[in-house]
Amino acid sequence: MLKLSLLSNKVNMQKFEIKEFNIPKLKGISDKNIEEHLKLYQGYAKNANLILEHIEEFAKDTEKYAYELGEIQRRFSFEFNGMRNHEYYFASFEDGPKNLEEGSKFKKAITEEFGDFDKWLQRFKAIALTRGIGWAMLYWDPITKTLLTQWVDEQHLGQLNGCQTILSLDMWEHAFVADYEPSGKKQYIEDFFENLNWKKIENNFLVASSQ
Repeated sequence: MLKLSLLSNKVNMQKFEIKEFNIPKLKGISDKNIEEHLKLYQGYAKNANLILEHIEEFAKDTEKYAYELGEIQRRFSFEFNGMRNHEYYFASFEDGPKNLEEGSKFKKAITEEFGDFDKWLQRFKAIALTRGIGWAMLYWDPITKTLLTQWVDEQHLGQLNGCQTILSLDMWEHAFVADYEPSGKKQYIEDFFENLNWKKIENNFLVASSQ
């Protein structure tokens, strides 16, 4: 019999709310692109909620619906991570671009882990150019107190269990093809960082590293 405790022990599971983001006009990334991209994010949140509803229905007879439960449970990680990845992505644009302040704890941690902030940034940009669809990610591992860079295929393949997301860069084609040629990945990545509110990233790090 398939157990559902991996998702939640609650009978009435709380649904995921669609977040709103205060995103100003961006360099290189059009308002139309952001508008359409946000619709995709909303779809992930809606599908994550829908899957939880179906799980509740299938759970009424776990023997009869064992296959359906297994398949929809497998699908949940794609929709859930798609929702969360996009929330970190869009939040990093909020309130416009802002640089890291002198004495930034995040910058200090990057320098200690990778030797040099600019070298880490170039490494991260190189990871973002990985062939295929997915995400370039920076994580904080609370066990080893370590910052880790990672490529995640699709929305969920390669996510690091137990780690906290610090920075997420969407490298699915829908994130940039409306404003850039398919060969314009590098420019999209450069524009992403020019639009980045580093204070948001700093805050992600401070919250994650304090736990």
